[in-house]
Amino acid sequence: MDREPVIAAFDEALRAQRNSPYVFNVVGVGGIGKSRLLQELCRRRTDTHRTATLDLQVPAMRQQEDALAVLRVELGRQGVRFDRFDIAYAVLWQRLHPHLRLSRKELPFVEESEALTQIIDGAAGVPVFGTGVGLLRLLGKATTGMRQRQKIKADETLQQLDDLTNAELADAVTYLFAEDLREGSDRPYVIFVDAYEALLPTSGRGIAQDVWLRDLIAQLDRGVVVMASREPLPWGTHDPGWMEAIHRQRVDGLPMEARLELLEGGGITDRAAQQAIATASQGLPFYLHLAVDTRTTARQAAAVSSEEILQRFLAHVATDEIRTLELLSIARVFDFDIFQAVADAFDLPRHRMAWESLTAYSFVYPAGAHGRRLHQLMRAALHQRLSEETIRDVQSLLRHVWDARAARDDAAENGVAIRARAVREAAFCGLHAGTLDGTDILAYADRAMCHGGRQGVDGVAQDLRDYLAAGAGDADLALTARCLEAESAVLLGDAETATRLTPSVDWSLNDTPGARLGIAAAHGRRIAGATSEAQHIFRQVWNSHSGTVRLRAGFCIADLDMCQGRFGDALAIADQILADAPPDDFVLRGDAVRLQHLGHRFAFDLDASHRCLEMAAALYARAGTAPEQANIATNRAELLAWTDPSRAITAAGEAVDAQLDLGAHHEIGKAFTALAIAQLRLGQHGPAAVSFQTAAEALERARYRSGRARAELFRGFLHARVGHTGAAVASTRWAVSELVAAEVYPTLLMVAGYLLDVLGASDERTSEITTRARAQIRPAHLLPSLDTRARALVTAMLEDA
Repeated sequence: MDREPVIAAFDEALRAQRNSPYVFNVVGVGGIGKSRLLQELCRRRTDTHRTATLDLQVPAMRQQEDALAVLRVELGRQGVRFDRFDIAYAVLWQRLHPHLRLSRKELPFVEESEALTQIIDGAAGVPVFGTGVGLLRLLGKATTGMRQRQKIKADETLQQLDDLTNAELADAVTYLFAEDLREGSDRPYVIFVDAYEALLPTSGRGIAQDVWLRDLIAQLDRGVVVMASREPLPWGTHDPGWMEAIHRQRVDGLPMEARLELLEGGGITDRAAQQAIATASQGLPFYLHLAVDTRTTARQAAAVSSEEILQRFLAHVATDEIRTLELLSIARVFDFDIFQAVADAFDLPRHRMAWESLTAYSFVYPAGAHGRRLHQLMRAALHQRLSEETIRDVQSLLRHVWDARAARDDAAENGVAIRARAVREAAFCGLHAGTLDGTDILAYADRAMCHGGRQGVDGVAQDLRDYLAAGAGDADLALTARCLEAESAVLLGDAETATRLTPSVDWSLNDTPGARLGIAAAHGRRIAGATSEAQHIFRQVWNSHSGTVRLRAGFCIADLDMCQGRFGDALAIADQILADAPPDDFVLRGDAVRLQHLGHRFAFDLDASHRCLEMAAALYARAGTAPEQANIATNRAELLAWTDPSRAITAAGEAVDAQLDLGAHHEIGKAFTALAIAQLRLGQHGPAAVSFQTAAEALERARYRSGRARAELFRGFLHARVGHTGAAVASTRWAVSELVAAEVYPTLLMVAGYLLDVLGASDERTSEITTRARAQIRPAHLLPSLDTRARALVTAMLEDA
């Protein structure tokens, strides 16, 4: 291949000493040979540099977490240590998979990581959950690598991981990847990125999809990034800082002499054939390699165009082989198992020799450790030969193959989450087979969340958007795409986006996509503080929808009913959910019973609350789900703070440990609030002050408004106990304002009113607030007993237990 000028420029780029990012941008049209050129550049430097490759034509590689994992595995196998990155990645992975434990089975590249291996081995059977604090604590118990462990434990970024938002955490993971690579590589490195344009889909929604890649490259200041793209990288247009960092190297068609030389070396020796093919190819190596693959003769090559080269190639190949290639062109990525499944379905050769013959063609490129993909020009040409019915049949077959892979136990291959990729590919194939509706897509999105976190869902959503942008799909799928976008916004706490996507509920709530979009709309309003509007929408879903989503809406309604003093309504809905829930869905049933526990607790019926708590704990134990059992630990500490403060001390400690492992700051804050109340009731004023402060910090980090107000209300009792009346009044009034703003917990407002009475600080405003709070209680006959219990609670809090 006549690419000497490009190779020379690349060699010159590697020789230069620099302390800033450098992007060697290989630019050329599709088929010009960029991928093959990158392979050649990589091959030439494996002895002198650390190298790794990202092929963005593989959908999984376009996700930040998967891409970093692939780079980490490739570079790690060349001797680069990524201890800090591995820990940070585990924290991010856990944040995206809160329902799963860190294990060799679940987390990509555990076996590749010394730090993670030591952590999991050192846990000795104890469930491991990925918080920065928890992982560093477990690493400290390791018996080897003392100096390395101390360095890791002292790292400031790792110490702060638990306090970061998801977006900030992803940034920190990228930063630590670059830092570890900078410090851990004893050679310069080259990162190869192929098919940049795959990050810019034609739907117009791809503008920001390369942000993570730019952020990564901006921090790779000790090596070279080789980026292949069809158009020059546009980054300098919006950020002039990239102008000096990007060196563009255009790859044009091969000159005539090089074309003839390539054909000669490939076995085409007839001068007339060489000349005809070289002219028709317009210098694109893709077409030249096709001619070599089939040893085109002079007769075949006469008066050909580039399109005719494709067609003559297809006509030249054996019938079985071309049929197999046609069918495989439907898959975005394929491997030996997919090849065999397709061959079996269409009675084509399926043996290893047939596979090796197919994959020997120059237009079949590697895609991951075992995968393959076809050059886009060949894929397009093959597609044109198939009927729509055949394409749909193959897509249905591929969907079943990917579904089976998603159900397997093996979780990762070379750092890529296999099941997350399999779920996305199954959804893609089912969508293009025309066999999926919105409800099916949402089911795949839920599975993608289970195996790939938010990035997994984003992949499914992106494929759906691309499908709709191509003019396919219907109103049901369009609503599903909006639902996925709104749910993603709610997951991130982005109330503005969730509300913007749902300015009014003007769609049907009867089917699953409509009902789930309604719940997302309500959550957006609830986050923003529009509690009444959220309640109205939740009730619309509850009253209009007859499917399983109705139970989700029911939980939300019952939760708000309980928070707003409608105890009878909350418990009635919880009973109805228990009646409708499948008998073997222990999590769903446990949630409903735990909601009953909370309703009784906020109504100060502590005996009934205790019974429901233990029932919920038994259901969660049968389900074996760690987050729910951790929440039970918090609830148990909160209840014991009132009924048995001595036992509450131990229970709160256990709850804090469990929630630290999960990284649930709002639950950590609640556990420390329970600990502080227990310490206060035992007369341990100093420790109680520390616990209240710790609770406040955790709850503020979580932006958990009502929980923070509860903690401050009970801190007011501490101030009163130690004689700081002014501080007690200030804390109580602040808590009242927050609870009123959040429209929650009228029983706590009653408690606050009685406390202000005791402190001699009640006024017209607080009297009016407590009067309104009392009027919210339903059923009304509960009010006398609630009055009595609220006054007793104030008395108990002002005296030692």
